[in-house]
Amino acid sequence: MTLIDGKATAAEIKKEIRAEVDKMVARGERAPHLAAILVGHDGGSETYVASKVKACGECGFRSTLIRFEDDVDEKTLLDTVEKLNHDPEVDGFIVQLPLPRHISEQKVIEAIDYHKDVDGFHPVNVGRLSIGLPCFTSATPKGIVTLLSRYGVPTRGANCVVLGRSNIVGKPIATLLMQKGENADCTVTVCHRETKNLKEICRNADIIIAAMGRPGFVTEDMVKEGAAVIDVGTTRVPDATRKSGFRLRGDVDFDNVAPKCSFITPVPGGVGPMTIVSLMQNTLLAGSGAVYPRG
Repeated sequence: MTLIDGKATAAEIKKEIRAEVDKMVARGERAPHLAAILVGHDGGSETYVASKVKACGECGFRSTLIRFEDDVDEKTLLDTVEKLNHDPEVDGFIVQLPLPRHISEQKVIEAIDYHKDVDGFHPVNVGRLSIGLPCFTSATPKGIVTLLSRYGVPTRGANCVVLGRSNIVGKPIATLLMQKGENADCTVTVCHRETKNLKEICRNADIIIAAMGRPGFVTEDMVKEGAAVIDVGTTRVPDATRKSGFRLRGDVDFDNVAPKCSFITPVPGGVGPMTIVSLMQNTLLAGSGAVYPRG
C-alpha cells in the first residue's frame, strides 16, 4: 500500500510555481495577483482562506483579502465582484463558499468574469471543461488528477467510481477522468444517495473517489484488493483529546480500508493541500494568460 502524500506533493508544486513567478518578475512582468472575498466568520472558511493567503506568499503572488460581515447585502457583494472584474491589477479572484442564506451563491458565481474565475465554478468554465476546451478547472478535481498522475496510478481503461455528484467535486472529477488523454480514459460511474447496489458497484472499482461528506462511509467490504482510494471528505467530528475539540475525518474508514489498497490518501494531508495548490496553479495560469490570453 502506498500512502499518497498530498502535503509533500503540494510543497513540491509550490516550489515549481515560485520558480515560474521568479522568471516572470525577472522578465519585467508583475507577479500574479489573487484576491479573495470572505463573508462572515465560519471557522472552516477562515482556515481555508488563511491557507490560501499563506500559499500566495510562498508562491510569490500578491494577495488581497476582502472581508464582509455575514449580514452584508447581496448588492454590496455583487458590486465588489464587479469591481474585481474590472481591476486590471487582479488576475483572478474567489468568493469563499458557503455564503449566508440571504445571498444567492449561483448569482454571485455567474457574476464573476470567467476569465478571472480561478475557482472554475462559472458556467462558461464548467461548459468548456465538459467538451475538453482550455479553462480553469475546479481546484479539488484538478488536485485529484495531479495526485493520480504524480503517483503513477493507472487510469487508462480503469473502472472509476465517484461517490457524490456535487458541482464542486463529483461532476467535474467524473468529467476529467472520462475524457481522452493522459491521466484520464477511465470508465466512470457516478453514485449518490439513490444509487442501488452501491457496494457491488464499488467492489468492481479500480479507483474510488469518495466525496460525499459522510465520515467513514466507505468500508472495507466496499473495496476490492488493489484498488486506489481517494478520500475527499473533511468532516469535523468531536474529539475531546484535541485542543480544538474536533478532528477531521474522511469519507473512508481508513484503518480498515488502507490494507486492501494499492494507493490511498489520508485525511488530513491528502486532497486538502492539493486543493489549495491547484488554486495557485490556476492563478499562475491567469497571470500568464495561458488559458485566456489577455486582450
